[in-house]
Amino acid sequence: MVPQTIAWITARGLFGRRRFLLLIPLPLLVVGLAILSRGFGVAPENWAQPVLVGLGLAVVLPVIALIVGTGVLGSEIDDGTIVHILTKPLPRWQIVLPKLVVAAAVTTVTVSVSLYVAGVLADSVRLGLGLALAGLVGSVVYSALFLAMSLFTRRPVLLGLVYVLVWEGLLGNFVSGTRVLSVQQYVLTIADKVAPTGLLQSKVSLPVAIIMSAIFAVGFTVLAIDRLRSFSVAGETS
Repeated sequence: MVPQTIAWITARGLFGRRRFLLLIPLPLLVVGLAILSRGFGVAPENWAQPVLVGLGLAVVLPVIALIVGTGVLGSEIDDGTIVHILTKPLPRWQIVLPKLVVAAAVTTVTVSVSLYVAGVLADSVRLGLGLALAGLVGSVVYSALFLAMSLFTRRPVLLGLVYVLVWEGLLGNFVSGTRVLSVQQYVLTIADKVAPTGLLQSKVSLPVAIIMSAIFAVGFTVLAIDRLRSFSVAGETS
């Protein structure tokens, strides 16, 4: 079994589960609200922040990454099919990386397209591209984070929601010190620096956003690989 095969099996399993249907409504909501706001002549200053940031970057991106990222390995652990993969003579990184690539790719396509469309409707193609790039970076970082969570806890969705809603949503908006550990702030900064329109308000510097995004992505990927090494053939930790 080669990494390409693992990626194919992961993608097929992901698209074959009902949870994939959960990926559709939220991006459509972002585009729909942008179209309605533009159609009724509402000034972008009045709707761009809540739709693009409050809904798109703060809710749609992490929630979809959570659904996909916890599903590419977590479901296999829950139903025991991970045993079939673990019995193969493969380095654990050849299992984790293909699944991370699939999770990040699915999340990117699902989220970035809607963010691009909403950004164009709000201001310009440049803003759309900035939001799409932010969606790409966020997809990779969140996917690594939530994939690792699925290996460390039996309730990764609950823990992921705590991080998104409490740490990023509540503390990140009111306690400045927590923003340096907020993926939401990283992607917001990237979008704002690519397209400085005044519609987005970043709160961390671009170097911090880039460096911390890389640390999160690489760090949690390494943690996931190391954690998977501790799994026995029975699918339980040793």
